[in-house]
Amino acid sequence: MDLEILSKRINTFRTKTGRLTKLSDELLYEILTAWEQWTGPLKGFYSTIGVTHRKLASVLGKAKKLKREGYFPESSFKEVALEQPLDLNNHSSGQNIEVVWNTGHIIRFPGVDPLIDFLKKVA
Repeated sequence: MDLEILSKRINTFRTKTGRLTKLSDELLYEILTAWEQWTGPLKGFYSTIGVTHRKLASVLGKAKKLKREGYFPESSFKEVALEQPLDLNNHSSGQNIEVVWNTGHIIRFPGVDPLIDFLKKVA
């Protein structure tokens, strides 16, 4: 969403004294997503939407709480691509699988295959 439009929508919830009151859940969600997508300095974000950092802190807190509680729809899935694929069977990679046994001993496996073989033998 364009930040100028967001600023105008925020202004509709301002009182005569400049306070933000009774922001809708939809607007809270739009402010949160715009804030999460902002890549520049935060001071620029605050001035663009016309809200001080003190006022926006409580707004973002409410929006994050609503998001945690599931009031906002989940955003679409974004795939994360790795630059180099992990090779779990490579013993020299230094990435071991650790299993803490019930006696407190730590058993390290160099890959998935030795771990599966071990679990089959123990079971």
